[in-house]
Amino acid sequence: MKNIKRLLSIEFYKIKPHKLSRILFLTYFILLSAIALIAAVQFKLGKIKINLAEQGIFNFPYIWHFNTWVADFLTFFLAIMVVSMVTNEYTYRTLKQNLIDGLTKKEFVLSKFYFLISLALLASFFVFVISFILGLSYSDFTSPGIIIKDLYFLGAFFLKLLGIFSFIMFLGFLLKRSALALGFFFVWMVVESILYGLLRWKFFDKIIADKIAAFFPYAAMRNLLPEPISRLSAAKNIGRQLGEEVTGFEGIPAINFIIVSIWIGVFVYASYKILRTRDL
Repeated sequence: MKNIKRLLSIEFYKIKPHKLSRILFLTYFILLSAIALIAAVQFKLGKIKINLAEQGIFNFPYIWHFNTWVADFLTFFLAIMVVSMVTNEYTYRTLKQNLIDGLTKKEFVLSKFYFLISLALLASFFVFVISFILGLSYSDFTSPGIIIKDLYFLGAFFLKLLGIFSFIMFLGFLLKRSALALGFFFVWMVVESILYGLLRWKFFDKIIADKIAAFFPYAAMRNLLPEPISRLSAAKNIGRQLGEEVTGFEGIPAINFIIVSIWIGVFVYASYKILRTRDL
């Protein structure tokens, strides 16, 4: 435990003077706080007038699903912060200095990983606080059993953040440049989409293609937070009017959590292997 605190203190000391990281960090949490503004959103879909707050997006337990899904769109801000944290080690030669000062390569990678865990926990806790306050303010159901139901979405949100952060960290160690790492990450998202398209339209049907694609790293992370809009009563009503029945939500399969956890381990270990074998 003392070693974890020591490694974390090193990371927080490094990131403290970086203005960009502070700006990204504050921007992320300010935008997260703006989720409350969704309560005022109204729009028309044909003859149907929809007020999102009235559709129950802030009802317990649905709010845990909806808010983590919305917060997930802001992950890019923290991803920039993470990749900068890694690549700055090469830019400012602090990596080499840390190793000279006695930090092992394993401890160096672990210090980054512990920081990623702390960052994902902090973001998850903030989403929890916002969702809890909004739920108490707007939800039609506030019994303890209803409130804690579906809380596992916060766990899914945390694991998805940690998965993306670990992937970005690995790319930072691999490519040493923030722009290259982020660019490769988005290219990889496109590559997975192309591979899925080939699986579905050239080789298998949708069911088999979905099962295979679920093992792709980014697809596995994406599957942790499926879209929540189809669970709204308004979406179901619109679907019925269009002659389509919206299927009910069946929860997140446990295998999704396992796959992402394995990928996190792979990315952390690969980061260590790169650092151990590369000439600094």
